Amino acid sequence: MLEKKMEGINTNKVIEEFEASTKDAGGVQRETLKKILEENASAEYLQNLGLNGKTDPESFKSCVPLVTHEDLEAYIHRIAEGDSSSILTGKPILDMSLSSGTTQGKRKFVPFNDELMENTLQIFRTSFAFRNREFPLEEGKSLQFVYSSKPGKTKGGLGAGTATTNLFRNSKYKSGMKAIQFQGCSPDEVIFGPDFHQSLYCHLLCGLLFREEIQSVFSTFAHSIVLAFRRFEQVWEELCNDIRDGELSSRVTALSVRMAMQKLLRPNPELADLIYKKCSGLSNWYGLIPELFPNAKYIYGIMTGSMEPYLKKLRHYAGELPLMSADYGSSEGWIAANVNPKLPPEMATFAVLPNIGYFEFIPLQDNAECMYKEPKPVDLTEVKIDEDYEIVVTNFAGLYRYRLGDVVRVMGFHNSTPELKFVCRRNLILSINIDKNTEKDLQLSVEEAGKLLAEEKLEVVDFSSLVDVSTDPGHYVIFLEISGEASEEVLQECCNCLDRSFVDAGYVSSRKVKAIGPLELRVVWRGTFLKILEHYLGLGTVVSQFKTPRCVGPMNIKVQQILCNNVAKTYFSTAF
Repeated sequence: MLEKKMEGINTNKVIEEFEASTKDAGGVQRETLKKILEENASAEYLQNLGLNGKTDPESFKSCVPLVTHEDLEAYIHRIAEGDSSSILTGKPILDMSLSSGTTQGKRKFVPFNDELMENTLQIFRTSFAFRNREFPLEEGKSLQFVYSSKPGKTKGGLGAGTATTNLFRNSKYKSGMKAIQFQGCSPDEVIFGPDFHQSLYCHLLCGLLFREEIQSVFSTFAHSIVLAFRRFEQVWEELCNDIRDGELSSRVTALSVRMAMQKLLRPNPELADLIYKKCSGLSNWYGLIPELFPNAKYIYGIMTGSMEPYLKKLRHYAGELPLMSADYGSSEGWIAANVNPKLPPEMATFAVLPNIGYFEFIPLQDNAECMYKEPKPVDLTEVKIDEDYEIVVTNFAGLYRYRLGDVVRVMGFHNSTPELKFVCRRNLILSINIDKNTEKDLQLSVEEAGKLLAEEKLEVVDFSSLVDVSTDPGHYVIFLEISGEASEEVLQECCNCLDRSFVDAGYVSSRKVKAIGPLELRVVWRGTFLKILEHYLGLGTVVSQFKTPRCVGPMNIKVQQILCNNVAKTYFSTAF
């Protein structure tokens, strides 16, 4: 019965196909590499490396070097400029994805084609099949906080948009998603609206209008869901007024959005009164989401890595509603699906799909070090449980032996394909001397300080960091945005706690001998991290793709300026 409602998708068949491919992951990997190299044999890049049409892994590895994005920029630039010859791929690249730029402070072009689109749909079909087996949905809608930027063009006339924009605007995505996910409750005009704040308001309003039909709540990143319901706390009475009167708030000025929303609005004082009563009766907004959407089965989105700090607040809004982490990928393409949806996000693992790309793994002897002189990757089926690796990707869109920069840990195997847990970004580390603290180490330190704030009924809204080497010795600077006013004593103890909570041996020993100076805590004004979001939106990033920069590098000057110009209070650690 359920599969008929899915417009023809057979979830059992999807699971069977996944099981079959993962039972012979090594063989599937060889066939996938062969297919990639055959399709792109005429590519200038491969021909210059002397591959000469060979498709076996041994020849591929001996001829093709490991690369980073910088190594391919000249080739990608030629494509973006309009050179339609076979540069990286056999067929011309017609579209480029733009990364968010939040990791490095610099946006980059990534080739995008139909094969990557199909890989996306395969990942979504696979994870949906496993998710729906454990948490079957009924007929209804999904509240989706998704946003799309206006598509642009490169100098050479290729389509250029964020990775999520390329997905949401693709006709194959729209038709494919109808088969594996219930219709979103917001009209396209809201998703493609010109102003994020107006679109967010309308997403919330649409959710309330269809509250009984909402089966799931979704956004690409957990941050977007938390941001949405923080905004709800501020505008819920205005939303009730819209529903009561059947007239859209004057805050929505985009004509296309107003016209689409007005078609949905009718005066409904009963619904408005119901929502008003529910919101008025909530204690500190706990359980807000199931209260508003009583038939929702789960909340879904990427909740690992840099999204983990938002889980506490998301659970507060979710109450007893399950949280499920979405699949593992990047702007360069997808890698693995969540086939264990019952695991909480902190324990989520992702099974690599062996037929969507060719994957290699650089062993990391020291996962905090994340820097290697002569990396020698191993194949997909050769990785070992409980060891850390950097992923190397070869895909269908012209990336060959591309170092993704992600560090993952192998948690186990699903048949013969590894199940991965995201650990950190390889180059996102705080380091001055012999210290090496990852983004995860920073998160754990902030969580410890957050416990002190929780005793005062306060919470960390968001955080970031940088290394200040303008002093001698250099020191860490942590920026915290806090939900309210804390005493001087509590903030000083938070500062000391942050310093003590970095347990890396190199950091601790360097602090003790004063090779690293006292940690500096800078408490920023409320709304500072929204200013950072606005900065990236102004550059063309969409909220669906935004990640707060956790370790702000020297190239990310604008974000440094925003943080430093909004400091309310400063403290130095006395922990050592």
